[in-house]
Amino acid sequence: MPRGQKSKLRAREKRRHNRAQTQGLKDAQAAPAEVEAASSTSIDCGDGPSASAVASTVPVSPSVPATTSATAGVSCKRSDGRGRSHVKKNKNFSQASNSTESSVQDLLDRKASMLVQFLLNKYKMNEPMRKADMLKIIHKRYREQFPEILEKASVSLDLIFGLQMKEVKPNSHSYTLVCNTDDLGRGSLSSAWQFPPRGILMPLLSVIFFRHNCASEEDIWEILNMFGIYDGKRHIIFGEPRKLIEDLVKEKYLECRQVPNSDPPSVEFLWGSRAHAEVTKMKVLEFLSKINGTTPSDFPCHYEEALREEEQRAQATAATVAGSTSKSGGVPRATSSR
Repeated sequence: MPRGQKSKLRAREKRRHNRAQTQGLKDAQAAPAEVEAASSTSIDCGDGPSASAVASTVPVSPSVPATTSATAGVSCKRSDGRGRSHVKKNKNFSQASNSTESSVQDLLDRKASMLVQFLLNKYKMNEPMRKADMLKIIHKRYREQFPEILEKASVSLDLIFGLQMKEVKPNSHSYTLVCNTDDLGRGSLSSAWQFPPRGILMPLLSVIFFRHNCASEEDIWEILNMFGIYDGKRHIIFGEPRKLIEDLVKEKYLECRQVPNSDPPSVEFLWGSRAHAEVTKMKVLEFLSKINGTTPSDFPCHYEEALREEEQRAQATAATVAGSTSKSGGVPRATSSR
């Protein structure tokens, strides 16, 4: 094929690729308002994850410092204008590349959020969950990305709602959701609740932890809103929102107290006594790490605090054991007979 025709084909293919990316970004902007809020709002937690990492249905990595390429580092040593121009171009290319990757992941995250809401509705109505219907929700053009989107949705359904997705029959492309009661805290929570509230509890405990162990009522509603739970509007899964919070307080998983000298009067939330007894800060970090696909140590300052708590718990346990041993008289001494 002549060189000119090859160039035209490459240019045409490049334009087609750019149009596909542009359309994908437009689809992301057209997502529902609840999904938009879930992926855009962030909580200032230093090295911690954004609020969407707590409430979203998909992995969101912690903040990663911008990197500089080796070639850019060498070019910085040059004193001529061409060297500085080269550095600038490399930085711009790196930023553009990171931005594109972030946009693609953000798009998949939103599609997974849409899929979660769809599956919860199907679960509530006891209706079949078919792949063909799911593709209609996320759009058929994402057929190739469907396995990744479904995996993200499955992680959220398990961690947040305590529901495991299973295929009805191998290669049937038909799925069902099964209540999972084996994870941390689910068995200890009130069995009268039809849906495991642990999924809501853990993000709330996470926000309190990342808000220096005390969160405002606005923080609590911000997280609940990310789940589509709004004050005065009954949620399809969790029911009446204020009753949900009241139950968590009544069960002593949350503590609600009046803010001194606040005008107008306001309240704030802390971990309750049962949360301190049944959940650790390390467990919260592990929960967030499962959502983010990272490890607890990826959140350094909070990881150090969690380690200190683990050490204090171990010391308290050791002291209790030592006290019990001393009260029982310790090891009896052998007596010699004369």
